[in-house]
Amino acid sequence: MLDIIKRIHEYSLEDIMSKRFGRYSKTIIQDRALPDVRDGLKPVQRRILYGMYKEKHTYEKPTVKSARSVGDIMGKYHPHGDSSIYDAMVRMSQSWKSNAPLIEMQGNNGSMDGDSAAAMRYTESRLSKISNEFLRDIDKDTVLWTRNYDDSLFEPTVLPVRFPNLLVNGGSGISAGYATNIPPHNLGEILEATIYKIKKPNATLEELMEFVKGPDFPTGAIVEGKQGIIDAFTAGKGKVVIKARASFEKNKGKEQIIITEIPFEVNKQQLVKKINDIRIDKKIDGMIDVRDESDKDGLTIAIDLKKEADPELILNYLYKNTELQVNYNYNMVAIVNRRPMEVGLIDVLDAYISFEKEYIEKRTAFDLDVFKKQLHITEGLVKAISILDEIIALIRASKNKADSIQNLIDKFEFSYEQADAIVTLQLYRLSNTDIIELEEKNKNLRLIIEGLKMILSDPNELKNVMIKELNDVKKEFATKRLSEIKDEITEIKIETSKMIPKDEVVVVVTNEGYIKRASTRSYNESEETLLKENDFVILKSKVFTTDTILLFTDLGNYLYLPVYEIPDLKWKELGKHVSNVIKINPEENIIKAFAVTNFDTNEIITTFTSLGMVKRTPLSEYKVSRYNKPMISMKLKDKDKVVAVTNESYQNTIVITNNGYALLYKTEEIPSSGLRASGVKSISLKNDFVVSAHIFENMNDMITVITKKSTIKRVKLSEFDYLSRARKGILIIRDVKTNPYYILKTFIASNKSYIGIKTKNMIDKFKITDAPISDRYSTGTSISKEDIIDAFNMKELEDFETATPLVLEDIDKKILTIDDFLDNIKIE
Repeated sequence: MLDIIKRIHEYSLEDIMSKRFGRYSKTIIQDRALPDVRDGLKPVQRRILYGMYKEKHTYEKPTVKSARSVGDIMGKYHPHGDSSIYDAMVRMSQSWKSNAPLIEMQGNNGSMDGDSAAAMRYTESRLSKISNEFLRDIDKDTVLWTRNYDDSLFEPTVLPVRFPNLLVNGGSGISAGYATNIPPHNLGEILEATIYKIKKPNATLEELMEFVKGPDFPTGAIVEGKQGIIDAFTAGKGKVVIKARASFEKNKGKEQIIITEIPFEVNKQQLVKKINDIRIDKKIDGMIDVRDESDKDGLTIAIDLKKEADPELILNYLYKNTELQVNYNYNMVAIVNRRPMEVGLIDVLDAYISFEKEYIEKRTAFDLDVFKKQLHITEGLVKAISILDEIIALIRASKNKADSIQNLIDKFEFSYEQADAIVTLQLYRLSNTDIIELEEKNKNLRLIIEGLKMILSDPNELKNVMIKELNDVKKEFATKRLSEIKDEITEIKIETSKMIPKDEVVVVVTNEGYIKRASTRSYNESEETLLKENDFVILKSKVFTTDTILLFTDLGNYLYLPVYEIPDLKWKELGKHVSNVIKINPEENIIKAFAVTNFDTNEIITTFTSLGMVKRTPLSEYKVSRYNKPMISMKLKDKDKVVAVTNESYQNTIVITNNGYALLYKTEEIPSSGLRASGVKSISLKNDFVVSAHIFENMNDMITVITKKSTIKRVKLSEFDYLSRARKGILIIRDVKTNPYYILKTFIASNKSYIGIKTKNMIDKFKITDAPISDRYSTGTSISKEDIIDAFNMKELEDFETATPLVLEDIDKKILTIDDFLDNIKIE
């Protein structure tokens, strides 16, 4: 028991986890996820090539079941599961993933549509012809070897590839803390750059890019952004844009967009589906049909267009909203001397040239040793022929083969290898012809040995060998460039007005921020629109899909909502909250909504805040091109909020406060300013805040006042005298110190209007003419036994008004069901 206790050691969990995770991370970085800069292969790929080579599943041999190769590789070299091996085999066989596929596979090996390959028991495979260039000299001690996972066999740590495969086929992978994304490049261009770098070791990137234009994807397409390529070739990171190759054609009287090349690693089936979804949803008008017409001869996606459609506009929209155009980010990380490093073009070429030089030197040394041995034996045979009779007599007198060898060594001073070759020499080799051939072979061997020695001793001769072998590979395997390189990234500009079909719709915005648009057909077929409890409409308008809705919030922001992006629902359905379209602060409330047809007008938006600030800004400044988040309409001070927004441009402005003060002044006193401005002081406040503000025209109108004590009254505007902006104003209600009446809200509305009254439990409506006309000091008449939470203006219109350019709170008795809601539904 004491011995067991002595063997118990205490460690902190932090130490154990950090050490174990460190070992795990190191393993997957070095030996799983990242390619080696020398041969451009991950361990699983290297093991696949070597395992199939050892089993002689090579290019000149028949294909064999993939399961057979997978089983051999898993059992001998890669014990991480058959799926990882087979998936890597499949990818190395796919011509749309690699510029130089290393595996030939018969059967279903997947497709550009994202179809997975058939199971390994159904497919057959072998090494491709170019794979020979990875394994040609592997048995000549050209690379370092290591033991396999169970120490029963040896496997190569790198393959003696005869071209920079890391750049030609590229690679991708994710490990702990590292990721790599290297696109494929053209084999011929890479070989030309490598040869140039061998000839001129100090070549600059600019010189090398005369040969390597950029990535060359097996799917072709157009690559834009030379600066991104330069960045990647310099430091390993850079971004380019890949665009599908498309053309406009006319076929049987139909205008068509024909796509023949798509970006690298884009799923063709999903791409076609996305384009068709856009057509069905009518996100852009003009497409009749979308078809995948691809066959064995190549890729073709055909888009039939309407006669009046704009092909350029539709194509640009598809570039911007589908994977017809994608960004590709270079992240060139590879294993260099057992360490992950970011590498550029020069780094990769230098690493490969150094590796190629090393392996050619090793191969040459191996060949030199072999040929020296052959020469040694040949020299022995030539010598033996010259004393053949004596040798025959000596062999006949010997006891056995071993005795014969030893006697030849002792008497004629042959080496053991020469003596062994002599005693095993077949008699037919003693003819005159074979003797001549032997002497010729001897001569040739001497020449070969001299040549090999020169390669090892003369750096220029070594370079010539490297260049010759690279040229041989280029002659055999180089192909034309598929991807077109463009220096600049094309900026796609889309005119929304042209893109969106101009359909008339009905838009509804509610106080609680619910929005929707419905077709006029849906409206005509339904009598009611659904509202949440105690919610009410602040905008309802007939507009076109090309119009815009501006939503103003109490936090000084505004939302820019093109009508076509508002959720399209049935008229009787509840709308979607605005946060589903544009994210807003949960504490932010919509207080006003305008429909805008044209921003290029003289319209002015006036904004009032609770702390007495006011600002007027031209409508044109509210137009934006990016609208995925709220934008500032007015810069607010701490704890300040927007209480009123209007587009009226009349000459009179009146501001009403909580404590019952009203300030009337000329609208022209408010200066025009930009969106981010804070505005100017509208009214002077002391322990008070603004609750309402109006811009109006006729001094003979009346202002309706609702108090927090649930009283209402109307006051003639003519009772107010003009003062200057930033004054305190005059009382609009009697100042009762023991029982003060605070103002809830005020309205300037026509006699046909109704006021919506919102209490805790219900919404009621009150005809504005039922409110008594009183003087400024009257407290008004009670209209509710419950406290009023909010009040809103309900305009009774004969029909919808369209946005020309702005429509405020368009509410139609025939269309808006708030009347039915108020009359028929009691909120408990």
